[in-house]
Amino acid sequence: MPEAIDFTAVALLGALVGIAELASRYRDEPWDALYTWPALLYVALNAAASLLALGLSRGYGWSFGAAGESVRWTQVLVAGVGAMALFRTSLFTVRAGDRDIGVGPGSFLEIFRGVADREVDRLRARDRSMRIGKLMEGVSYDKAYNGLVPYCLALMQNVPNEEQKKLLHAVKLLNEDKIEDAVKVRILGLHLMNVVGPDVLSAAVESLRAQMK
Repeated sequence: MPEAIDFTAVALLGALVGIAELASRYRDEPWDALYTWPALLYVALNAAASLLALGLSRGYGWSFGAAGESVRWTQVLVAGVGAMALFRTSLFTVRAGDRDIGVGPGSFLEIFRGVADREVDRLRARDRSMRIGKLMEGVSYDKAYNGLVPYCLALMQNVPNEEQKKLLHAVKLLNEDKIEDAVKVRILGLHLMNVVGPDVLSAAVESLRAQMK
């Protein structure tokens, strides 16, 4: 029974590490991003790596400096939280052209993570395109630029200053770009969606729609 508890705890910790990594990449709707098969595959990979790490720890008697009863939980914590860091290390580096390529378990994990990222990104991009197109339809870019941006930031209470500066810088560059306003207003909406999320942006646009026509 203790072994089953340990392996269950390790699998959960490994899955949480994978969830945290993917959720941090898709800020507008992190939970929706996780409900896709590539994301679930990556989370399962993290859990499997943690289980393997715990099995190796028990098989080879790695104590990680702990002693007595604490060895058991130290192995669980290290395997659950640190397994991916262990398997991401490269055994050696090969020079290919002007790039250094790491060879080892880490290279395989990077491939899986890259595939998961791209697939999740494609699925999210399709949904975001349809949603932002409907939301920003009929909205004037100039009015949205002058009113919607500060309004969205005022609605939010805990947006870090650094993130606000990055948003304002991106919006400034967009404003200077010579593309059609119909495209600009959608890109503006996407910038805001990344910071405040789709629900807040939708509420802000609807409350100001009459003024932004």
